[in-house]
Amino acid sequence: MVYDVVIIGAGPAGLTAGIYARSKMMNTLILEAGHVGGQLVALYPEKGIHNYPGFESVQARKLSDKLYAQAESMECDIRENQRVVDIKGGDQRLVVSTQDQEYETTSVIVAIGMGDFYPRKMGAPGENELDGKGISYILPQKEDLVGKRIVMFGGGNSAIEMALIADSVTDTALVHRRPEFRADEINVRNLQDSNVRTVMNATVKSFNGKDRLESITLIQDGEEIEMPADLAVINIGITADLEILKKWGLDLTDQGLVKVGIDMTTNRHGVFACGDVVDYPGKYKQIITGCGEAATACIMAYKFVKKPYWA
Repeated sequence: MVYDVVIIGAGPAGLTAGIYARSKMMNTLILEAGHVGGQLVALYPEKGIHNYPGFESVQARKLSDKLYAQAESMECDIRENQRVVDIKGGDQRLVVSTQDQEYETTSVIVAIGMGDFYPRKMGAPGENELDGKGISYILPQKEDLVGKRIVMFGGGNSAIEMALIADSVTDTALVHRRPEFRADEINVRNLQDSNVRTVMNATVKSFNGKDRLESITLIQDGEEIEMPADLAVINIGITADLEILKKWGLDLTDQGLVKVGIDMTTNRHGVFACGDVVDYPGKYKQIITGCGEAATACIMAYKFVKKPYWA
C-alpha cells in the first residue's frame, strides 16, 4: 500500500496532523517510536493544562487521550513502537523505514517533538543512587503523594503546576536556583496564593538517604539548609537527541531543529514538519502552536499529494 501521508510522531502535533489528513480523506499512517502521547504522557501525565482552548483545565494525559481517540475515530492507522530510522526516495515516492518494516508514501510530516528525550539531571551527589527511591523526574499520581513531604525543583510552568497539584494533597516545597520564576504570570500568582513553600536562589549540595531519600541539603546565600523529604521531583528541562534528523537529510537550524518555511515545508520535496521539532523566527513552543503548525503542514501535504485545482 502507498500512503498519501506518513506522520512521524504521535504527540499532539502528530495526532492533529492525522485528524486533518483524514478530514481530507488521505490514507494516513502515524508512526510512534514509543507510545502515543509524546512528552505529555512521558514527562507530564498528571500536569494540569490551563491554556488549551476549549478546556478551563485538562490533565495532560486526558488531553492526549482525547486527541488519540479522535484520530482513531477518523481511522488513522496508528502504530506504536515503530522507530523511524530513515526516509528515502525522491520527488514521486518516499520510503519510510522503521526498525522492522518499510512504508511507501507520497508525503511525510515530521512531528517527533524533541525526539529521544531524557529528563535533565541536577548532577548532585546521591541523585543517581536514589533515582527511583525517592527521586523522580515525573510527578506520581496524586493519590500516591498523600502524606509525603514533597520537594519540587524547577522554575518553569511545569514545575509550578506540578507543585500546585502536590500542594492540594500534601506538604510541598518548590526550590528554584534563581531569584525569579520564568513561568507564566498566572502560574506565579497561583503559586503565591497557595501553601507551597518557595526556596529561591538555592542549589542542591546533596540528596541524602540510604535505601530511600530522607533529606536534601541545599545551599542558599552561602548557608546550608537541610530539608527533610520523602520525594524529590526534578523538573529542570530535558536533554534531547535529534541526531536522526541529519540522517533524514533535513536542513537544521543552529539549535539542531528542523528549518521550515512559514508553510512548514522543509528542504526535502514532499517532507513537511511541525511541533517542537521545528524552528523559525518567533517560534513559541506550546501545545496549541504545534497543533496549528500541524494543520498547516497537513494542508501543504494535501496540496502536494492531491494537487487540487484551487491550490
